[in-house]
Amino acid sequence: MSLPFYQKLHQHYDSSYRNKDLRTTMSHYQQEKKSSAIYTHGSTAYSSRSSAAHRQESEAFSQASAASYQQQASRATASTHASAASRKTASAYDYGYSHGLTDSSLMLEDYSSKLSPQPKRAKKSLLSGEEKENLPSDYMVPIFSGRQVHVSGITDTEEERIKEAAAYIAQRNLLASEEGITASKQSTASKQSSTSSLHQEEAFEKKSRKVAIREKAERLSLTKTLEETEAFHRKLNEDHLLHAPEFVIKPRSHTVWEKENVKLHCSVSGWPEPRVTWYKNQVPINVHANPGKYIIESRYGMHTLEINACNFEDTAQYRASAMNVKGELSAYASVVVKRYKGEFDETRFHAGVSTLPLSFAVTPYGYASKFEIHFDDKFDVSFGREGETMSLGCRVVITPEIKHFQPEIQWYRNGAPVSPSKWVQTHWSGDRATLTFSHLNKEDEGLYTIRVRMGEYYEQYSAYVFVRDADAEIEGAPAAPLDVMCLDANKDYIIISWKQPAVDGGSPILGYFIDKCEVGTDSWSQCNDTPVKFARFPVTGLIEGRSYIFRVRAVNKTGIGLPSRVSEPVAALDPAEKARLKSRPSAPWTGQIIVTEEEPSEGIVPGPPTDLSVTEATRSYVVLSWKPPGQRGHEGILYFVEKCDAETENWQRVNTELPVKSPRFALFDLAEGKSYRFRVRCSNSAGVGEPSEATEVTVVGDKLDIPKAPGKIIPSRNTDTSVVVSWEESKDAKELVGYYIESSVVGSGKWEPCNNNPVKGPRFTCHGLATGQSYIFRVRAVNAAGLSEYSQDSEAIEVKAAIAAPSPPYDITCLESCRDSMVLGWKQPDKSGGAEITGYYVNYREVIDGVPGRWREANIKAVSDEAYKISNLKENMVYQFQVAAMNIAGLGVPSWTIAVQCSEVRKTLPSLQWRPPIHSGRTPVTGYFVDLKEASAKDDQWRGLNEAAIKNTYLRVQGLKEGASYVFRVRAINQAGVGKPSDLAGPVVAETRPGTKEVVVNVDDDGVISLNFECDQMTPNSQFNWSKDYVSTEGSPRLDVESKGNKTKMTFKDLGTEDIGIYSCDVTDTDGIASSYLIDEDELKRLLALSQEHKFPIVPVKSELAVEILEKGQVRFWMQAEKLSANTKVTYIFNDKEIFEGPKYKMHVDRNTGIIEMFMEKLQDEDEGTYTFQLQDGKAVGHSTLVLIGDVYKKLQKEAEFQRQEWIRKQGPHFAEYLSWEVTGECNVLLKCKVANIKKETHIVWYKDEREISVDEKHDFKDGICTLLITEFSKKDAGIYEVILKDDRGKDKSRLKLVDEAFKELMTEVCKTIALSATDLKIQSTAEGIRLYSFVTYYLDDLKVNWSHNGTAIKYTDRVKSGVTGEQIWLQINEPTPNDKGKYVMELFDGKTGHQKTVDLSGQEMPMLADRARVLGGLPDVVTIQEGKALNLTCIVWGDPTPEVSWLKNEKPLVTDDHCSVKFEAGKTAYFTISGVSTADSGKYGLVVKNKYGSEISDFTISVFIPEEEARKATEQPQKGNKKSK
Repeated sequence: MSLPFYQKLHQHYDSSYRNKDLRTTMSHYQQEKKSSAIYTHGSTAYSSRSSAAHRQESEAFSQASAASYQQQASRATASTHASAASRKTASAYDYGYSHGLTDSSLMLEDYSSKLSPQPKRAKKSLLSGEEKENLPSDYMVPIFSGRQVHVSGITDTEEERIKEAAAYIAQRNLLASEEGITASKQSTASKQSSTSSLHQEEAFEKKSRKVAIREKAERLSLTKTLEETEAFHRKLNEDHLLHAPEFVIKPRSHTVWEKENVKLHCSVSGWPEPRVTWYKNQVPINVHANPGKYIIESRYGMHTLEINACNFEDTAQYRASAMNVKGELSAYASVVVKRYKGEFDETRFHAGVSTLPLSFAVTPYGYASKFEIHFDDKFDVSFGREGETMSLGCRVVITPEIKHFQPEIQWYRNGAPVSPSKWVQTHWSGDRATLTFSHLNKEDEGLYTIRVRMGEYYEQYSAYVFVRDADAEIEGAPAAPLDVMCLDANKDYIIISWKQPAVDGGSPILGYFIDKCEVGTDSWSQCNDTPVKFARFPVTGLIEGRSYIFRVRAVNKTGIGLPSRVSEPVAALDPAEKARLKSRPSAPWTGQIIVTEEEPSEGIVPGPPTDLSVTEATRSYVVLSWKPPGQRGHEGILYFVEKCDAETENWQRVNTELPVKSPRFALFDLAEGKSYRFRVRCSNSAGVGEPSEATEVTVVGDKLDIPKAPGKIIPSRNTDTSVVVSWEESKDAKELVGYYIESSVVGSGKWEPCNNNPVKGPRFTCHGLATGQSYIFRVRAVNAAGLSEYSQDSEAIEVKAAIAAPSPPYDITCLESCRDSMVLGWKQPDKSGGAEITGYYVNYREVIDGVPGRWREANIKAVSDEAYKISNLKENMVYQFQVAAMNIAGLGVPSWTIAVQCSEVRKTLPSLQWRPPIHSGRTPVTGYFVDLKEASAKDDQWRGLNEAAIKNTYLRVQGLKEGASYVFRVRAINQAGVGKPSDLAGPVVAETRPGTKEVVVNVDDDGVISLNFECDQMTPNSQFNWSKDYVSTEGSPRLDVESKGNKTKMTFKDLGTEDIGIYSCDVTDTDGIASSYLIDEDELKRLLALSQEHKFPIVPVKSELAVEILEKGQVRFWMQAEKLSANTKVTYIFNDKEIFEGPKYKMHVDRNTGIIEMFMEKLQDEDEGTYTFQLQDGKAVGHSTLVLIGDVYKKLQKEAEFQRQEWIRKQGPHFAEYLSWEVTGECNVLLKCKVANIKKETHIVWYKDEREISVDEKHDFKDGICTLLITEFSKKDAGIYEVILKDDRGKDKSRLKLVDEAFKELMTEVCKTIALSATDLKIQSTAEGIRLYSFVTYYLDDLKVNWSHNGTAIKYTDRVKSGVTGEQIWLQINEPTPNDKGKYVMELFDGKTGHQKTVDLSGQEMPMLADRARVLGGLPDVVTIQEGKALNLTCIVWGDPTPEVSWLKNEKPLVTDDHCSVKFEAGKTAYFTISGVSTADSGKYGLVVKNKYGSEISDFTISVFIPEEEARKATEQPQKGNKKSK
């Protein structure tokens, strides 16, 4: 039986056609996938794996396939090509996953590599010739026949969608790459059936040239890869790869239900491979202790801990510890096991009926009857702007506290859970929950709720977050749209929807532009050329399998607004394809396909599609949807869409050039208002099928109408900054998105949005309004078609706090007492709650032996008076009473024995006030004790604020923690003891509310002192109540109170010590608005001094009158006042007489800076005296005086004259810096000066002792510096040096005396420089012994040289000498002995300081003295020899090593020849021979011996005489003597 056509075209992975490579790998995968934690159903570890983990697995599979290929290199080409195809699929999958489907080489290949070639038995196509020409070359319908067996979890994260798209493309590439395999298998089958060459040629012809080239290229690529891998392993050095463990994937915390299983996954890198150990609450997990409870596995670098049948004991912290030779690293995760509501663990109870209720709370550490959850430091209504960051948070207090058992924290936005993302992050620190927005968007606006759950108990808290629009780049441009999302995704198009913005920029929005961007790139492209008004749009022109993100921009006549937040990534795939990808196996290296064995019918033309309908129609586009035909064969099909006018049967094909791949299609370019019908045909390799049934007539236009405007806008009071707005919803509104609310201050005409994210429902609270302002509101509805018209404006409403219940009445007294009745009286409450009090209710109870009974109502109907008679009482019975006030908001809190009120709430210093108890007992109350604790603290944590009882009924609380919540109570004391505490006051948060105003003290111009307060939250019935020490000041003779509108002022008539105290101002009918001001002794002194200043004001002086000399010798008198007005008058007085501006005096006043000046050109003798500046500014006066007499004036006059002369001097060439000296590093003296204001003609002349010094070089005045260098400075250079500058403008001179002390100072510096130039001491061997020496730059006699040996000054003898030769300072030691060993110091004394150089002869240098070259003896000092005689001299030489010997004659090297010869034998004996001495041989000779330790010269003189001359001289000598005697 022949093979089916699909088996001829594709190689299938069944038992008959699998090659050995892939069969081995897949069998290994199938054996392991059941137990591997990586590939099990529902695994969350794989969904969060990094791309690095996928690449490791892909490389492992590639290496396995490559090894198999090496072992079977001799196999047929088909097997080789199959392995290469598998590796190609794996690499494509890995590349696509790690790069987010961004590489076009992965996604797009030519049609010939992706689609099947035309089958041999295909029927003739029904396409026309033109239609065939329009199709791409070699284009055929892809055939996908078979089923896929997949096991995987389904998630919607961005990473999962990218991975799914990558797997889909990898799967298609796998099928496409098998063309070559199919061709190869056909060739092999042909060889087996026939051996004839004709059949072989036909078989090989079936393999296209493209397939052959591809096969060859893949073989070469595979060979190269194998060679590179082998070379890499040969060079691999394990020592270089050693590194500590590192968690690539950390274990993730889980919350599961009881009896469920949970898996913790982690992936660790490191070399050597780390060993992973699992811990539970820091205790190693022993899998053998509880068989079946724990399963620990490690496969492919993924480590798994599985906990079976979780119970409450499994709630713990788990740790994965990875360790190798380089170190240890741990990662933590928590597991919380939850129980279904109403269930309990039967194993904890004995058999029988349980006595515990089913509502108890269960924790991992036992049972708790109830958890109390409190929120402190709560977040309030918040306002942000797009692009900003924001953080919401509150402190969570849970009692009882159970260690290691953390609550479940969940955040909600508009009732929907908030999941962490790149836009928002959650954090739990153990006692504080935080929600952080890294980049606010309008999508983040809404009601945020934090829910804290402990066991079965939970508490929640909510507050609204408003997000305002970012500033527009173009003024007047609309705001950004919001909530961009994908409604429908297919291969051919993706429908995008969005919400219209609330702000249109002042002109209607004309439409929207949609932009797309391929995931992994930064390139945005616009999808529509003209703006679309409908808030949905199908985006076409997408590449199948790739993922995209979208954004939307609004446009009006002003310009284009900012783009919206980008949408979530979405892949251009059919839902069916996406579902198949989600159900595929998680193995990253293969898309496993199992093909059914049945043989389908071949070449079947598909039937017509069914259920064709128009799913969406707008003026811009129409969307069609249908179901694939039931009769279509086993190959893929394509669709052609046709349209026709409603009145005709002229059908036109819409997508002629590009067939549709998915059963959905969007049509554009339809005429608005025109009627159409549509139908669809199917196509495959066998041809084009019959058309479907045509749709009903569809009119092109928006099917969705814009909603109608809402009605009956009703605002109502809420708080002092918010208003509740309600309305009637739009009638017959379809697909309603929500409502936008706007507000406007009455009379302003400017509307502001109250919300930027549409809200659903007929009610909304508008926050952020100004207290006391009147607002009007309007609402409009929005759906995809657009925004409705505005509703009618609401009535104006003033923003102020809503009505509340009144506070308790006070001062309850017994007005009359009879045998069986009492008449009670009381005072009206301080706070009426913003509404009139309508009545009172009285309660009473009996007190028997100090034990109170239950409360009873004294009156059923409210009484309107502040008095009430209670009848039917028992005689001699003790009663307690309480009274509660009522208004339209409800019944207030009843009064009690002690009513405690917390007012003036601030962040650190709130004020407590209370009233005395109604029943003081048998003795009067003598004082009070005040206690406090944090609101969340237990009852045993109360602490007292005062150690001793206080008599006042108020207390200012100090030392509170800012932001913390506190409650207070008060206890009264009398002689009998301390009574019961009052009701709690609070909780009160120690914080200063925004907008809180304080009492301000003011001192007016007349010195009147007053306290002022302003309240902007008053009601019509509100009043200001002033008090001192919380006792009303009404009727006080020392104070006057004046109130007008929302301002009040309390004035002191004569402030004195009796007015010391706390002054407070309360505002009735408000939410506890109050403020106080403390006047203590220090404040009293300050206010009295300030009052005195205001009564008798002075002009404040910033700087007193002073004098200064200006550059030209001018004198400036000046002072500076703090402030000068335009009316300020200044009077100048000298010696009690007013002076005026004229030739001698110049005056100037700068009122901006407050500086007052007077200038004088020159000070003369008659100007000595007192100067005064007097100021007058309205009532304020001021003055400042300066006395200039005696020595002070003379000094000032002299300084002025000097400055004047200096200015004259500087008009010509002059010295900016006078002559000075400097010692250079070469020990020379440099005289220098700095000149200024010179020119080319300026000359400079140097003098010493009034004699001109000739200078070789002409000064160029470079940098304005003139110098004179004196080398080898000595005493002869002492004298007076002078330099003169002169030209036609004048001259200037500078003198420098270098005599006496100045010369000594200079010589000391010269000697110091010379001493510092000395080199280190060195040792030199000489003929006589050794020499220690050092060189200096040059030597002066003023530099004293001292030598010491081992700390003792050296006494100079013939053997030890010291001296100076040129620049060398030396110490000569002749014939050194062992006693000369030791430390030698040369000290150079410069006149002030000694400078030392040292050398050590302790044992290292002394041996060389004995071994140095020396002449021991044998040479005479003088040799007298007769001419013609022979001269032989012998001497002994010593040295180790053997010295070198040379001879000198008259201090020049001796030239030896036959006449004069020298010889040196055995390194000891030197011979000197002259044969036939002549007078020419007379002279001075020397023997030079030298080795590395030193040298020595032994000199001798040779004198040659002639006998005849000696005789003649002898005879002439007596004759001369005779002549003298005569």
